[in-house]
Amino acid sequence: MPLASLCNTSRVAAARAWAPRYRPGTCAPFRRHPCRQHAMASLAELQSTPGVCANQDPATQGFVFQQTMFRIRDPVKSLDFYTRVLGMRLLAKLDFPDMKFSLYFLGYEDLEDIPEDAGDRTVWMFRQKACLELTHNWGTESDPNFAGYHNGNSDPRGFGHIGFSVPDVYAACKRFEELGVEFQKKPDDGKMKGLAFIRDPDGYWIEILNAENSRQFATWGK
Repeated sequence: MPLASLCNTSRVAAARAWAPRYRPGTCAPFRRHPCRQHAMASLAELQSTPGVCANQDPATQGFVFQQTMFRIRDPVKSLDFYTRVLGMRLLAKLDFPDMKFSLYFLGYEDLEDIPEDAGDRTVWMFRQKACLELTHNWGTESDPNFAGYHNGNSDPRGFGHIGFSVPDVYAACKRFEELGVEFQKKPDDGKMKGLAFIRDPDGYWIEILNAENSRQFATWGK
């Protein structure tokens, strides 16, 4: 696929630890776990958290957190949301006709850095950090009996959300409102001010945060 066509189709762990959990369709938070009421630990205390291996195994050198995968119903709607609304770029697309599914990989890389050759582009993409992989099983977009995917925020709970850091949460959310984006939490809802949660076309939650504003969580509970 030519690069031009490709482009035209075109704190997660920490954020999750501090993110509120909301009852479906409301802004009423569930009770927070007691350990999350405590102030953030010092660096030494952080590294001595039970279960943490403070000394990384040399065998893990070069490991990279490369992707998070969502299953999506309609790639046209999802690609529009992530490229137009959130400003991501389509880095690669892989089709598997025999198994009837396609993979779309998105990130915040510069256009000029994306290789033209499909093979080189695929290798390059799998070396990037924190990509979003969208998996489309062919036919779901037109199947009237397809009920959609579970977003993890109703029973049984598991997965919660992904997060995007933005320069100005309020400005970003004003634009999202103008674009008709669905909100789970607006910046001034609830006790945790200055962060928001929006929903993508499949109902997955996306936290919208600002790095400097997150400083408040370091003294949360003091």
